[in-house]
Amino acid sequence: MSVRVALIVGSLREGSYSRAVGLEMKILAAPELEVEPVEIGDLPLYNPDLETETPPAAWTRFRAEMAEVQAVLFVTPEYNRSIPGALKNALDVGSRPYGDSIWAGKPAAIVSVSPGAIGAFGANHHLRQPLVFLNMPTMQQPEAYVGNVAGLLNEEDGRLKNEGTREFLKGFLDAFAVWIEKTK
Repeated sequence: MSVRVALIVGSLREGSYSRAVGLEMKILAAPELEVEPVEIGDLPLYNPDLETETPPAAWTRFRAEMAEVQAVLFVTPEYNRSIPGALKNALDVGSRPYGDSIWAGKPAAIVSVSPGAIGAFGANHHLRQPLVFLNMPTMQQPEAYVGNVAGLLNEEDGRLKNEGTREFLKGFLDAFAVWIEKTK
């Protein structure tokens, strides 16, 4: 039986390393994981005043797409030792209206990506904080911090050129499939 997994990328940048790694993971995922990107870049900033009978169309689209998935794979860079604002906004939009969170109970996994050496460690751990509140059982091991990512990707097509990283991410996804099964 397959599981629909939302791929949420924290970076909005065209040519994003996080997006490249996330799309590579979509390819590497076992057949039982149907990994599909869910876009967050068009979401207006969360404002309770907009939470009316007709909220912004992008919010409605996002909430509907997320309602259809059973798990979430986050791939994010680190901005100022934390998560990007667009990612935090997506968490907020999806958690409302109060009592109708699209996140509750969905297993999650986090991959953080950085051109620097520490692999966006701060973002990875900051993201875990709101996921606890949102009741998302988040895989603890293996951890995934992809440092020096620019050197791991082909400039031409953005695909991974490093076989060791590819094998690591495949193992991470296999562990995530087991995690999803355990948390059902």
